[in-house]
Amino acid sequence: MLKRNEYPRPQFQREEWLSLNGEWEFAYDDQDEGMIKGYDTGKVSLPLKINVPFTYQYEASGIGDTACHERVWYKRTFKANLNKRALLCFNGCDYVTDIWINGKHALTHTGGFAPFSVDITDYLSEKENVLVVRCYDPFDPTVPRGKQSWTGEKYGCWYIPNTGIWQSVWIDYFGEDCIGEYRLIPDYDRCSISGEIVTLRNKADEAEIEITFGKEVVKKSRFNLDGKHTRYSVRLMEQNFVDANFAWTPQHPVLFNAVFRLYRCGKCIDEARTRFGLRKISADGNKISLNNAPLYQRLILDQGYWKESGLTPPSTDAIRKDIELAMAMGFNGARKHQKFEDPYFYYYAEELGFLTWCEMPSAYNFCAEEMKRVSEEWSEIMLTARNFTSVVCYVPLNESWGVRNIVADKDQLNFARSLYYATKALDNSRLISTNDGWESPDTTDILGIHDYAYDSSEFQNKYRADRYDGLYPQGRRLMAYGCNYSGQPVLFTEFGGIAMKSEAEHGNWGYNDGAVDQEEFYSRYGNLIRGIYANKEFQGFCYTQLTDVQQEVNGLLNAEHKPKFDIETIKDLTIQNQ
Repeated sequence: MLKRNEYPRPQFQREEWLSLNGEWEFAYDDQDEGMIKGYDTGKVSLPLKINVPFTYQYEASGIGDTACHERVWYKRTFKANLNKRALLCFNGCDYVTDIWINGKHALTHTGGFAPFSVDITDYLSEKENVLVVRCYDPFDPTVPRGKQSWTGEKYGCWYIPNTGIWQSVWIDYFGEDCIGEYRLIPDYDRCSISGEIVTLRNKADEAEIEITFGKEVVKKSRFNLDGKHTRYSVRLMEQNFVDANFAWTPQHPVLFNAVFRLYRCGKCIDEARTRFGLRKISADGNKISLNNAPLYQRLILDQGYWKESGLTPPSTDAIRKDIELAMAMGFNGARKHQKFEDPYFYYYAEELGFLTWCEMPSAYNFCAEEMKRVSEEWSEIMLTARNFTSVVCYVPLNESWGVRNIVADKDQLNFARSLYYATKALDNSRLISTNDGWESPDTTDILGIHDYAYDSSEFQNKYRADRYDGLYPQGRRLMAYGCNYSGQPVLFTEFGGIAMKSEAEHGNWGYNDGAVDQEEFYSRYGNLIRGIYANKEFQGFCYTQLTDVQQEVNGLLNAEHKPKFDIETIKDLTIQNQ
């Protein structure tokens, strides 16, 4: 049986914690009778067993039932440390989550991809405690769901969904107060960091940040708190300190360690550890720069699905191995597609020097409810994502999903613009591709193009700055009506999707006709990459895709995440003359 027993949030670790992963009691509630039956009291046994954090649809859960069940219940017991306060944490739970501790309702959270937590100290007992969780995941296209099918069946490029708890659950222990939220943004040019500390209970009166590089303490700053929300800025040292030894790059992914501490009346009441890379991502005209030097992005589209566990990575080793295989094939980053990933993905990415794009999972029915749900969950996701060094670009919308008439509908266009400005307000240190693929608003930092052409014969003449306003890649207008290209960097952010002919049958498919053998695959793959490199306006590309996913068999790795092709050959074709 698969187990996830590592500390679940590696980039903000507390020393004392309790894993709640493993076997739970479980029940379906198709008739919405769980409350009537008393499931919420914790006194009623549930009929099934499930292996958390894996969802019932996949074998890793111990169930493997792909039928539709919109409401599910979970129950388990645990012993708590009553000498400290307890913060119950979820990395991901889809979609509306209700929590009861010892029969008392503690929280309702809405959103399937953002982490959340609740202080449960006042609900705990000296005896064994009962935790009950109810999840409601409706098959509703106004719900942000990414690539999870809302019909209950896989079809097209949408897959068997993950309902309920799909990432780790645990308890962090702390003193009288703790950091409930933090922001840490590096400033490469000024050799500093800045951000915000948000305390959970407003009991602490001071905070301290200690920064080390290797074993050397390079800065320790202690300051008074301004209530629950306190902004801070810490200058590390003189600017000439910032050179190749200390700046984070894919070739040299060095990291600073940071410890946050809270104090009350001089006593430390909370401590959490994180780390960061000193780096800057920027657009300089139509070029992209990392630390003020040119950056060419060779990305792989990564949907983050596993055969045995769906959206839930089976282990941290599996996450790291995917990144290492992508790097071995010549890619320096990934566009994590339609998913906010397990935090270990971003943790290993910053450690290995792997660039990442953070994308909002789409909803699919434009209306006021969809706008509300997307806006709120995207803001929650960003509160976490903005602290990850590897993240260099945000994608609020993909291919006009959820805004199908954005090309001409002013309401949908204005919604896209609102997401751009809201994203900038939450984090102005990264680039944004507002509607990646086509029908782009004028409010975007990057123009992303999706084109699943068979070969690259038209790339150089077709894709020119003087033609972008009137182009129709994949039959969709590149710029929305009334919006003009204004010199942003251009990346070829989806292409390829070449499947092997022997695999593209019995309902399986790829975006391009199947290659008859590996030699044909290498020829076609190399042709596409050469065509992109030949167009000097492009500042990078993103190949579709890293792995096969269920019925979609156009991965460089198969559904078991094992290479389908020779790694060195793919690397040579990916990098070519770069």
